[in-house]
Amino acid sequence: MSELNKTPLYNLHLELGGKMVPFAGFEMPVQYPMGVKKEHIHTREHAGLFDVSHMGQVKLTGEHAAAELEKLVPVDIIDLPVGKQRYALFTNENGGIMDDLMVTNYGDHLYVVVNAACKAQDIAHMQANLGEGVELEVLDDRALVALQGPEAAQALSRICPEAGNMVFMDSRHLTIDGVECFVSRSGYTGEDGYEISIPADEAERLCRLFIAQPEVECIGLGARDSLRLESGLCLYGHDLNQDTTPIEGSLIWAISKCRRADGERAGGFPGAEKIFDQIANKNFTRKRVGLIAQGKAPIREGAELVNADGVKIGEVTSGSFGPTVGVPIAMGYVASEYAALETEIYALVRGKQLPMVVSKAPFIEQRYYRG
Repeated sequence: MSELNKTPLYNLHLELGGKMVPFAGFEMPVQYPMGVKKEHIHTREHAGLFDVSHMGQVKLTGEHAAAELEKLVPVDIIDLPVGKQRYALFTNENGGIMDDLMVTNYGDHLYVVVNAACKAQDIAHMQANLGEGVELEVLDDRALVALQGPEAAQALSRICPEAGNMVFMDSRHLTIDGVECFVSRSGYTGEDGYEISIPADEAERLCRLFIAQPEVECIGLGARDSLRLESGLCLYGHDLNQDTTPIEGSLIWAISKCRRADGERAGGFPGAEKIFDQIANKNFTRKRVGLIAQGKAPIREGAELVNADGVKIGEVTSGSFGPTVGVPIAMGYVASEYAALETEIYALVRGKQLPMVVSKAPFIEQRYYRG
């Protein structure tokens, strides 16, 4: 077994009592002494600091970087305004999702953040397919943290006043206590907040400054997972994979209008024909849906979903108790005819059929700051 990597904040996690677990090849904190539920609620009510340094950070430079990256994603990269970030998907030739990622236009370069588990694959994919003249630099000398929650802006603005002027999906190079950081107003909790890329050798010092703010507590992977699930946000490798198209994954909104079949830059990305066929002809057999349990037992990933006759119609891909909503919630895939809101289906748990209702996701109101 290969040795696990450590993020630049590893020693700080230990000092703060973080319970470390293996995750995507790294030793990561799953929780702190406060515990997962209290960490979740603290983030919804105040502000939480998450170490996400295991993610891949990449810089693309070259005159045609945007046009070249656009060939790999069903998203408008060419017209992405300077200082803005966009959610994107790498698709394969069958229209399946290879990974989901964030792309920022910083004017003289693109900044790309990919998932930890897909980092090596994604970098190789870009290196193999981005045309000549595009230079790819892996930024492995930087940490990445997320400051999330309704009080994140007041906490960060105290240290860096310019952060308060940003709105959702803005990205800027900002100097925080003398350190140049890449800051976006975005995140993975459904709350207002920021993601902050910091030079690795300054990460611990800045994070100590963040957690010294009265609103902020350190939050582990456990609460990160329940927060993103309540917010209806997918986890790659669980809710999305190489065999799932954006349409099956209920991510049609992530296909830019200009890249759709009737758009001015239609297609040109891997799997476009299959994806366009699914949009035009509803030519798919399953769909990702939100689910609310009608009882108190949490329904976990991998649970089979069945109809009233006990016939399998799908599977849960993410599930837990939702501390904010106060009930067990889940996401999963069901046969298309069961995907309508308010449809009652059942999860098989230890041989029992537990009723669930197809629900809209997110399960909470997202509170991104749009100005």
